[in-house]
Amino acid sequence: MADRFIAAQSIAFQGEPGAYSHLACTIAFPALTPLPCAAFEDAFAAVNEGKAQLAMIPIENSVAGRVADIHHLMPASRLHIIGEFFARVNHHLLAIEGSSLSDIRVVRSHVHALGQCRDFLRAHGLKPVVAGDTAGAAAEIAARGDRSQAAIASELAGRIYGLKSIAANIEDAEHNTTRFLVMAREAVEIDPRQGPCITSFVFRVRNVPAALYKALGGFATNSVNMTKLESYQVGGSFAATQFYADVEGHPDDTSLRLALEELDFFSREVRILGVYPAHPYRKKASLAAELSVSQPG
Repeated sequence: MADRFIAAQSIAFQGEPGAYSHLACTIAFPALTPLPCAAFEDAFAAVNEGKAQLAMIPIENSVAGRVADIHHLMPASRLHIIGEFFARVNHHLLAIEGSSLSDIRVVRSHVHALGQCRDFLRAHGLKPVVAGDTAGAAAEIAARGDRSQAAIASELAGRIYGLKSIAANIEDAEHNTTRFLVMAREAVEIDPRQGPCITSFVFRVRNVPAALYKALGGFATNSVNMTKLESYQVGGSFAATQFYADVEGHPDDTSLRLALEELDFFSREVRILGVYPAHPYRKKASLAAELSVSQPG
């Protein structure tokens, strides 16, 4: 009983303590205990086996694009998407106590983090070295104790591994944001009248000419906004393509219900992965985009 109680208070994430997924867990679910997992499959398994109540899974970044492997791992996980969370990525240059920016020669981090701080690294003549992940790089810098080396990671990683931030917010793009999906063993019923919803699903179209065009036509004719559409190969075959999509709305809405019916007619398989509240960041990002378009130059 005690183990089950502890599991119910945990949220699984992929990565080392101090990873950006860990940080997202502490912000979105401060009452839950973050549970680090070596791989995404381990995070999914932790929820399926009752070791964690939820999983916090990154799906895409505004700079780096989609997270590899997630789209084909999610359907196989048997978990349900019950929420989303958008986290601003603030990269810190972390080093051991006593170091200064002038001491640093080598910077270690995940390949995406290094790429997202390319301008900063170039401006200061720092040599980038690829590491497995950001938090692991911070742990390595702490273990090395070399004043000439630093890591790019989160401020949380700095606190965990006893490093100091000698430069904050060094990412090149101000819009650097990661979208996470919150996943659970059971789906959550939500009331569409309480606010905007997102419906996520996967589908495979029939092997007939213009099948994808016809399958997606229902969303256009029923005025359903599709915010994401990704394709990827399944089963090791170049002929078998599965699609992942996010649309605005609830399946009980007449417009989305009709669109999904048309999709089902032209598809071999349609599977809803989750129906969940739209995060407030969506509205903020949409307003910012409209403002940038309306202002010339």
